Parts: sequence; C-alpha cells; structure tokens
Amino acid sequence: MKHNQSKLIRTQIPRTAEGEHASPMYLTSSFCFDTAEDMRAAFADETDANIYSRFSNPNVQEFVDRLCVLENAETGFATATGMSAVFGSFMALLKKGDHILSCNSIFGSTHTVISKYLPKYGIEYSYVSANASAAEWEKAIQPNTKMIYLETPTNPGLEVIDIAMVSAIAKKHKVILSVDNCFATPIGQTPIDLGADLVIHSATKWMDGQGRVLGGAIVGSKALIHEIYLFCRATGPSLSPFNAWVLSKSLETLEVRMERHCSNALFVAEKLQGHAKINFVKYPFLTSHPHYAIAKKQMLNGGGIVCFEMKGGIEAGRSFLNNLKMLSLTANLGDTRSIASHPASTTHAKLSEAERAAVSISDGLIRISVGLEHKEDILADIMQALEA
Repeated sequence: MKHNQSKLIRTQIPRTAEGEHASPMYLTSSFCFDTAEDMRAAFADETDANIYSRFSNPNVQEFVDRLCVLENAETGFATATGMSAVFGSFMALLKKGDHILSCNSIFGSTHTVISKYLPKYGIEYSYVSANASAAEWEKAIQPNTKMIYLETPTNPGLEVIDIAMVSAIAKKHKVILSVDNCFATPIGQTPIDLGADLVIHSATKWMDGQGRVLGGAIVGSKALIHEIYLFCRATGPSLSPFNAWVLSKSLETLEVRMERHCSNALFVAEKLQGHAKINFVKYPFLTSHPHYAIAKKQMLNGGGIVCFEMKGGIEAGRSFLNNLKMLSLTANLGDTRSIASHPASTTHAKLSEAERAAVSISDGLIRISVGLEHKEDILADIMQALEA
C-alpha cells in the first residue's frame, strides 16, 4: 500500500477466533497469563505482553499505531487528554536546572503548566514571539535549553511558524523539538517530516471530530517515547480503552472530514473579508495572512479554524456570540458542529491585556471552529449575528 490513508485503515488489532471485521473493545483493567514464567517475563519487559491497562491495552495500541502511520512516526504513547500528553512529555524529558523555550502563542493551559508549574520543579522557561526570525530563535537558546515547544498554527491567533527553520536551530544546539499539531492535524502537516522530534495531539479535537471523548497522544522517536512511556506508566495519565476504540475508529474518517472542514473554513474566511464590522480576517490559506508563504510551504490545507477581529472590542465580541442562532458556544473545537468562542473573555481571560496583546488576542477576536454543516448555512449565521 502506497498511501497512509490505506495503511491507517488496514492497521488493526489481530482478529480473534470470532472473525470480527471491526476491532473489538478490550474493556479490561488487567490481562491474564498462562504460566508464572510468562508473567515474570512480561514484568521484566522481556515480552510485549499486556499486563495492565494503565501500561498498555490493545485498543490504545491500535489508536497509537494508526496515528504513527499518519504522522510518519516511529512510535507513540496515548494519554487521557491532550494536556496530559503535554505535561507527560515535559516531566519525562525535563529535569531541575533545564530550560524550555516556547513560542508565546500557546493554549492557555499549556501556558499555565510552563509558567506556573514547571518552575516549581526547577525548570526554567522563556518565550519567543511566534513571529520571530531564525536569529531571534537562536539568540533565545540558553546553555541549559533542553526543549523547544511550538504550536503551529497557534491557538487562537493562527500564527504559522516555520517548523523546518526552528528544527535546524534545534538540531544545531542538540535540543528536542516538540510540536503541538492539534490545529493542523496530520492531514494538514507532518512535523516529523520537517524535523520535529515529538508531535503532540489533543485527540479530543479534530481526531474524535464529534465532541464525544477526551484523549491525547505523543508520537516521535523511539528513545524519547520510551522515556515518556516510563513516566506515564508510573504516574497514570492513561487513555481509557473505550475512548481509544472511539478515537481509532474516528481516525478512519479524519481525512475526508478535514477536507470538508478546510474547504468550508476557506469559504467562510474569503466571504468575511472586507465586512464593515470586522477589522481583519485570519486564515492560513488567505493571501492576506502574514505567514501565507510559510503556510503554503509546510501545510497541505489551511485547517478548520477561522479568526476575525470585531470592531468594538469585548462587548462587540460578546454581542456577536449572543446573536448566533446555529453555531454552538462551547469550550471545544474540531466538532462536526460549528463552534464560536471569544478568547479574551474565556480561554485566555486569565492573561493580562498586555499578555493577550503579545500573543495576538485582541478584545474583539472571535475564533470559529468551522464544522460540517453546509457552508452557506454556517456563513449565514455568522453574517446575521454580525448584522444584529
């Protein structure tokens, strides 16, 4: 099979004696052994036998194997949520005295982990603008820098960072490059092919795609994933077998879903440009996007998120949300149903106004997760809410 989509669909748990076509659910906390010797060998890591679902489970492994096919990764580990994947990767690979360098435009909870909790363990941090040049990234590297962490496109400002550029700097200084690929998905870009060592996902978003279950994943090189596995095996942020079963099935339709999400998003972004009540529209595949050239170089599509800035600040943003009739107001993205959010009063409200400004979150910024409804209906609801 030449194509990853075919390999993904045909990557499955071995069929049981029942001859099932769809993978069964292994809703079990532990696994049995025929002999004491088999059990001893499993605990000694001499075999790959399943022991306990906190360590491994067939459904979780199928989900990981399928994601590795899409991301062109050697191996991976799945976690209960996207944030447990972020935190697990940090704690497994960083120690007291180390330094992490991150782009400043990152998910609010990731910012909290980096700025509030890592320092408690003696891990230093600093931020670089998502708009920084190669020289600015290199200047920010310190002698104790162990990891560079990126989101691209960023949440929610949709800045696009040149992964290959940052990867060259990371390799020069022997620093781990970890990329949160949640917004683009592996259908939109594959950071490992651009030089990343690790790729992080909140599988809760586009991978599930229907707002049902939580999940996270880390994929990358065997050596790094092994360290993450050992940390997570001991500390317990394991993905439930049921959620893994749902997510693994969801991956089968990720490509076709993202095609529609992205075409809908581009349509909405193009139609919103020039609206009298909007200062600007931001979408990676609009020629007006400041990082359009980078996006076209490293992304296969522009993703399913569109941002625009309302004239009138926070009150205008809240008024827009209150006037929507079809779009959902919820703390999620990547759903079949279109979702609108106002970052300044919700996900990034804990940042000061100056901190929000530094990461391109203005008071009037609206983030739309463009769903699978008909594109004309999505646009019509946004337009009537703008007029109202």
